[in-house]
Amino acid sequence: MTTFYAPGRTELGGNHTDHNCGKVLAAPVNLRTTAVVSKRDDSLVVFDSKGFGKTEVNLDSLEIRTEEAGTTAALIRGVAAGFVKRGGKVGGFEASVSSTVFAGSGLSSSASVEILIGRIFNGLYENSFSQVELAIIGQEAERNYFGKPCGLMDQLACASMGIVRIDFKDPSKPEITQIDRRFEDYGYSLVIVNTGGNHANLTADYAAIPNEMKAVASFFGKDTLRSVDRKLFMLELPELKKRIENDRAILRAIHYFEENDRVDCMAEALQNGSFDRYLEIVDECGKSSISMLQNAYSPLHLRNQEITLALSVTETMLGKKGACRLQGGGFAGTIQAYVPVDYVASYREGIEKIFGKGSSVLITLGG
Repeated sequence: MTTFYAPGRTELGGNHTDHNCGKVLAAPVNLRTTAVVSKRDDSLVVFDSKGFGKTEVNLDSLEIRTEEAGTTAALIRGVAAGFVKRGGKVGGFEASVSSTVFAGSGLSSSASVEILIGRIFNGLYENSFSQVELAIIGQEAERNYFGKPCGLMDQLACASMGIVRIDFKDPSKPEITQIDRRFEDYGYSLVIVNTGGNHANLTADYAAIPNEMKAVASFFGKDTLRSVDRKLFMLELPELKKRIENDRAILRAIHYFEENDRVDCMAEALQNGSFDRYLEIVDECGKSSISMLQNAYSPLHLRNQEITLALSVTETMLGKKGACRLQGGGFAGTIQAYVPVDYVASYREGIEKIFGKGSSVLITLGG
């Protein structure tokens, strides 16, 4: 028996920028998916996940199966296909899996599983794919097999060891800068609050964001917003508004340009030890996600605004100390709160009165 693991991740800045070749600030967290694994002599993968049941996948066939979309089987088959496509070896194994990365939380439970599967194939079958390669394989599996049009940030952050600034200008060769900082050194802790929502039925909302951003890019003859000149974008706004007839798409494009700038400023603030400035930008990121990106809640479920409620309550509780923003893909799931260390217990007690006992988790960074 061999034990493998992969962490979840937290996105610190760069909300919905990676799929348009943007910039993000992210880190793996102490919540992880763990598997106790034994190798088999055949091509059958038996993935027994606590709380989610047993999944069996025969790797003799690695073709996309539409009926597996949205399932663990799709991720297993997709990661295996990615290995084989690159000349790697795969084979059967039995895994007893447990996870503290709660599903649909915005902490990237699916990416954690993808990196875990990749590490298992690496370890059992003597492959040597790098963590970046495992991230790319995981993204392909999630996009093509699982059916979710994700960027690369989730997988790459899950495969990292600490806070990283990632520039996806060239997605095949992301530029990664390690930032060696701990929030506790500045007297703050990061608390994740699970508001009770779930990403499970929100794929269309999630997909609309990159699609609308790319619709704006196509107006300028480009594939992604990263290739669009920002000054030209502002000059062409009147014609753009007439042509695409989608104000939300324009707002999301503005968010994209400004969020890239914020990521650079956040990284610089951390590297310079300017934590007060870092917290100011965190708040700016959060407000932009709500007003411009508009992913705090689903337009199809207007009565369910758990994220907005959690942010409002947190702002009231923290006052002028700390900061908060939504976490990850949005529409449902979790928020981040930067809380003074001596106030963490009180904050968690108060927020859990609203969202339930155990809904808050004290996070430490690093895989």
